[in-house]
Amino acid sequence: MKSKPQIKRETRNRRHGRIRAKIQGDSQMPRLSVFKSLKHIYAQVIDDKAAVTLLVAGDNEIAAADFKKAVVKDGERELAGKVKKAYLVGQLLASKAVEKKIAQVVFDRGGYKYHGRVKALADGARAGGLKF
Repeated sequence: MKSKPQIKRETRNRRHGRIRAKIQGDSQMPRLSVFKSLKHIYAQVIDDKAAVTLLVAGDNEIAAADFKKAVVKDGERELAGKVKKAYLVGQLLASKAVEKKIAQVVFDRGGYKYHGRVKALADGARAGGLKF
């Protein structure tokens, strides 16, 4: 008998496989892949044709002082906690991408639902200058 966390992980991996069958990144338009754990969120920009990771960003790169200083709003409400961190990771990744002259990516949500932290990361990347 499988535990509930095992079942959730397997179903997410299955969803991710279906998404990956349709999405492929190349040098002109690499893939922005998202991974989230219970505490952290990471994003990477990948060229699938060359099998190379071009950029990596995670919430461990954001300084505590910068996190506390930053005010992030989604419409009327102010973001806080892990959602705020995800937004800042998206902005950080976008700034790194702009430095490497990457303007457009394909978004791979990694089998996660497009809301909460995943949506915040995407919004942060868009605010930082990435198009997808």
